[in-house]
Amino acid sequence: MILFHGSNVPVQKIELSKCRPYKDFGRGFYLTDIESQAMQMAKRVARIYGGTPTVSSFSFDAGIHKDKAIKARIFDRPSHEWALFVLNNRDRGFEDLSDELCNQDNKYDMVFGPVANDDLAYLFRTFSSGLIDINALARGLEYKTLTSQYSFHTEEVLKYLAPLEV
Repeated sequence: MILFHGSNVPVQKIELSKCRPYKDFGRGFYLTDIESQAMQMAKRVARIYGGTPTVSSFSFDAGIHKDKAIKARIFDRPSHEWALFVLNNRDRGFEDLSDELCNQDNKYDMVFGPVANDDLAYLFRTFSSGLIDINALARGLEYKTLTSQYSFHTEEVLKYLAPLEV
């Protein structure tokens, strides 16, 4: 499987220490299987930090599912649980912080699921303000067009990603 990473520089070597915290699935290296989504992210990052929009491609070894040492969390679609997981990772002080609904400590080597993109910002703000409950948030997510993200959080799981030459 080919995955794409959008940035303002080409990425050949993944350095987890350079990854930003408080992302949807915690601090990690994020990719997608949608090249156009990666290019949108590359343009956004370059606009904010300078540089040139660049999409780096990686081969992902699907045999990872056979490695019992790798702990993965997979969200097939937006749900109550996914929304809490994203909120907890984005805001460390979120009230409903629980062990299973957060990856701040990288208990999961990798996490796959929908992107909580800018289209969802209004829903998340409405929930955080207390105007809707978690069930209304989850229902609202069902009608949004979502994209995918694959996040890698530990050195152990990075051995399943290999950069592709441009």
